[in-house]
Amino acid sequence: MKVATWNINNVVRRVDLLVDWLRRTEPDVVALQELK
Repeated sequence: MKVATWNINNVVRRVDLLVDWLRRTEPDVVALQELK
């Protein structure tokens, strides 16, 4: 099982990077977090 985490930090600006990364890594579980 592949688990991935990503600090979204305003994901709207980088959604293309996120989608590309998800396609390349093909994780089973994704945890998106935003640190303030």
